[in-house]
Amino acid sequence: MSAPAAPSVSMFVELEREAWRALRASTPLTLTTEDLDGLRGLGEHLDLEEVSDVYLPLSRLLNLQVAAAQRLWMEQQAFLGGSTSKVPFIIAIAGSVAVGKSTTARILQALLGRWPDHPRVELVTTDGFLFPNRVLTERGLMKRKGFPESYDRRALVRLLAELKAGRPEVSAPVYSHLVYDVVPDEAKVIRQPDILILEGLNVLQSGATGQRVPHTFLSDFFDFSIYVDASEQDIRRWYVDRFLRLQQTAFRDERSYFRRFSDLTKDEAVTMAESVWGDINGPNLAQNIAPTRSRARLILLKGPDHKVKRVRLRKL
Repeated sequence: MSAPAAPSVSMFVELEREAWRALRASTPLTLTTEDLDGLRGLGEHLDLEEVSDVYLPLSRLLNLQVAAAQRLWMEQQAFLGGSTSKVPFIIAIAGSVAVGKSTTARILQALLGRWPDHPRVELVTTDGFLFPNRVLTERGLMKRKGFPESYDRRALVRLLAELKAGRPEVSAPVYSHLVYDVVPDEAKVIRQPDILILEGLNVLQSGATGQRVPHTFLSDFFDFSIYVDASEQDIRRWYVDRFLRLQQTAFRDERSYFRRFSDLTKDEAVTMAESVWGDINGPNLAQNIAPTRSRARLILLKGPDHKVKRVRLRKL
């Protein structure tokens, strides 16, 4: 007689949307419909119900995490005789192209900035840490843009290290999606925020080799991490839909890197978008992004309508 199979063990508590929604408790809704107009991504149908059901419970959880970290900082400061500088609570948000991680980051920045104990919330995207197109072209990486090797990960690790070292002022490079390149001689200055949100495709991967401190991981600096998830079939469809919308809007700008695509027929545009997904975004998701999902502290799982249907929270 064979022994019974061992019960499966999960690192996560899994909550359906209804159960997660109840965890909002009395957290007030501080955003308006007008606020959402400037926060939602292209083609996303984010509404106040989604904010109330999904992002208010998440902002409550993060507020508890920040408060606990602040208490720990005060205890450590007392232990060290008051010599430790206050440092920001860092939240990482990862996920595929077109999954909605940028919208998640902007919503959380808006909500967390309205909590009284941490009003200064900064948002940095890893796009600014892509190597300039000139460098990518020299290295034959233009068709690998978004893959780990296309980023200056040393610079990104250095930024986080400086923030966690209590530097009073650090700067991050700026990226333009219009010209599809890093903007020369432009930087985002960050001055000791209470919270820093770092959003990007590969933020849950390891740091670059060859650091002064070897084997440094970006995640070494994170206090909390979120992965925005969905089925690849849905993400691919969202990507194609977004490409079609951009073709009718931003691509028509004379300064746009993608200006040459603005005159494609709809069928040609769909073919182009599906080709880009198949050659670049799909493989990057499968090889580099999705495998980092289990490293996140919390996973937001979206359904075909872009709405979060389930939340997975890592057990302590």
